[in-house]
Amino acid sequence: MNSLVNSVIAALGGKISKQAIVFLVSMIPILELRGGLLAAGPALLDVPILQAVPLCIIGNIIPVPFILLLITPIFNWMKTTKLFAPMVNKLEAKAMSKSDKIERYEFWGLVLFVGIPLPGTGAWTGSLIAALLGVKFKKAFPAIVLGICIATIIMSLLSYGLLAAIFG
Repeated sequence: MNSLVNSVIAALGGKISKQAIVFLVSMIPILELRGGLLAAGPALLDVPILQAVPLCIIGNIIPVPFILLLITPIFNWMKTTKLFAPMVNKLEAKAMSKSDKIERYEFWGLVLFVGIPLPGTGAWTGSLIAALLGVKFKKAFPAIVLGICIATIIMSLLSYGLLAAIFG
């Protein structure tokens, strides 16, 4: 993840503000809030935590309603094309391979899936799984937001605590 974050910083550095970079990194699949807080931390962009946290949370939340509400119809349309059908089938299979806890515990499974910052978890994948499982928006969205808040606490401690101690 560090190399992806560094690549984004290198590509955007000097063109837009450090805060805008943190916000954009938080919107990118795979990187999301975890990458945004790593980028914002003292080891890289050194954005103050009180600025970084809201930027990362908002940046990570923005794609969620669109994924929850629109991904299923978009995927259904894409599956009708020869070009996109294999990619969609692969994405769905990968997402559904991580869905067992969410399917079993729904709200709390989704909270933990999004909130525990491990590879392959997060708001994007959690939203995709929730949409594919047919979890209602009014249950999925609050669960994902709560998960983002938990991930924020964990990643803030790592980025501004542990890494600050090492690099600060």
